[in-house]
Amino acid sequence: MRVNRLISPLLFLMLLAVSAQAVYAEQASVQGTRVWTDPEKTRLVFETSSAITHRIFPLDEPDRLVIDLDDARMQSNLPKVDLGDPVLVGLRGGVRGSSHLRIVLDLKQAVRAKSFTLSPNERYGHRLIIDLTPKNGSSVRRVALPSFPNSAVRKSGARRADGPTIVVAIDAGHGGEDPGAIGAAGTLEKDVTLAIARELAKLVEREPGLEALLIRDGDYYVGLQERIAIARERRADLFVSIHADAFTNATARGSSVYTLSFSGASSEAAKWLASRENSADLIGGVDLATNDDLLATVLMDMTQNATIEHSTEAAAMVLANLGRLGVVHRGDVQRAGFAVLKAPDVPSVLVEVAFISNPEEEKRLRDRGHQRELAEAIMAGVSGYFRKYPPHGMLVDASSQGGAGAREYVIGPGDTLSGIAKRHSVSISALRARNGLNDDMIRVGQVLAIPEDS
Repeated sequence: MRVNRLISPLLFLMLLAVSAQAVYAEQASVQGTRVWTDPEKTRLVFETSSAITHRIFPLDEPDRLVIDLDDARMQSNLPKVDLGDPVLVGLRGGVRGSSHLRIVLDLKQAVRAKSFTLSPNERYGHRLIIDLTPKNGSSVRRVALPSFPNSAVRKSGARRADGPTIVVAIDAGHGGEDPGAIGAAGTLEKDVTLAIARELAKLVEREPGLEALLIRDGDYYVGLQERIAIARERRADLFVSIHADAFTNATARGSSVYTLSFSGASSEAAKWLASRENSADLIGGVDLATNDDLLATVLMDMTQNATIEHSTEAAAMVLANLGRLGVVHRGDVQRAGFAVLKAPDVPSVLVEVAFISNPEEEKRLRDRGHQRELAEAIMAGVSGYFRKYPPHGMLVDASSQGGAGAREYVIGPGDTLSGIAKRHSVSISALRARNGLNDDMIRVGQVLAIPEDS
């Protein structure tokens, strides 16, 4: 009996320990927390060991947001918040009850919170995403645009007599949660593409009549359809997406330029790369369940076909200039179904500046001088395209094409000969004589030479 009395308490303690371990094992663990800030929102990413149930509610005086995670434990430290973050002061956490986790966000202002979960993918496990935007309805900050106080555009003026300049949308691939391809030495594609995009933006802004629109100007993720939407909202005349991807073969090297294809890809590499890029939203963190199918509602065959033709022209010029800089992977423009190229009314090209999976090319991609050279080659192609195909309503300095001091105007919708003459302070008769016109009939897309004196 004495032995039994000794064993029973031991068995009881062992059962308690086993039971506690089982409960602990069932809990989801928060394995990492990250904070990203982009022009529209502040994003929190909780990486968890399994799917997790959560609740969110606000508190005021002072403003806070409470996140309750059921059956969860913290396995990593909460990150420090940048002092410049527009909405966050900091994060703190603690145990709620016996097995739950509570995280409190101290805020600078009241916010709206949107949360969604993401299933595991090739790069991450389970994730809980929480997006914070100011409750007053304003964005965190306006869409990222380059700021160049010494811009040639501001000094010398635009080429258009009135209205906006040529807008070149520059899309640095990946960002934030999505690092893109990673080289053997640890180089991240998202860092390389942003560096080249910024160099290209500087070059665009130095060109009279051109304006750069950076789709992202920081380390944050922008959804593929949102990239298109930003370019279309700003009425971009050309969309250039910059990448430095990897391939299964580490010896693959050289630059490539792509345009959209609705049918088959022009090579196995093109097909592989397009599939990889189109899955970026799953990695970058986009709530696909509530995402509008923009492409299904705006794609129009006639417009899209014309856009693809112009995309091919721009791509060919960019590829030719990259070829002068170094090796190209393929000697002709490639085609694949990249989602980011599907703006129906904006000519779009995707430039793979090099293969980051090639150790030699990875080393060059880290070099600031080489990044600048790549931007210069892309810029030369962009300039060549707009010299050949200036947008409607564009006043072009044609002296670079052999006509010293000459100016040309591309007729846009609603233009009249009398209106063009008045706008440029020339007589209608001089305008007719300079262009060999017998009457006042003009058509959209027609190029008129503007006389210097009349």
